[in-house]
Amino acid sequence: MQRLTLTMALCGLLAACAGDGRLPFAPLPAFNVPHVEKDASGRCFGRDVTPAVIETVTEQVMVQPPEVTADGSVTTPGSFRTVTRQEITHERREVLFETLCPEALTPDFVGSLQRALKARGHYRGPINGVMDVHTALAIKSFQRIAGHDSPLLDIATARSLGLIALTAEQLGTVPAQ
Repeated sequence: MQRLTLTMALCGLLAACAGDGRLPFAPLPAFNVPHVEKDASGRCFGRDVTPAVIETVTEQVMVQPPEVTADGSVTTPGSFRTVTRQEITHERREVLFETLCPEALTPDFVGSLQRALKARGHYRGPINGVMDVHTALAIKSFQRIAGHDSPLLDIATARSLGLIALTAEQLGTVPAQ
C-alpha cells in the first residue's frame, strides 16, 4: 500500500512538471510585474517596484525590576511583558531604466538572448525564441550580478551581451556632422 501511495505521489509530481522537466512557475503578483513606458522620442523605459519588506519583531520589556536585598538575594522577581511590533527591514524601491521596446523582442532576438544567457550559465531551457518565464528568470539572474534585479532586459545588459549596437560615445567615435 505504501509503495502504491509513493508511486501515485511521484506520478502527480511528474504530471505537474513542464515538458522539459522543470516545475511550472506561478505568475508574479500584480505589484511586482515590471512595466514598460514609451517617452515622446520613442525610447522605452522599464519601471520595477520592489515592495518593502516588513518583519514582526517580538521582545521582552521589563515592567518592574526585581527586588534585591543587600546580600544579593532576590525577594521578588522582575516582571516582563511581551511587545510585538512591525519593522521595515528593506524600504520600497522604484527603479526606472531604459529597456528594449516590446516590438524589438522578436523571436530571432529572443533566441540570440537565450543563447547569450546560456553561454554565461544563466539559461538552461531550449533555444526557442519565446520570451517565457524561464527566459525572464535568466535575465533577472544575469542582471542581479550588476545590482539590477529585474526580469526586463535593460539596454546596458543587452549591450554587454553584444545584442544591440553600442552608441558612438561608447565606441569612442564622434559621428560626422
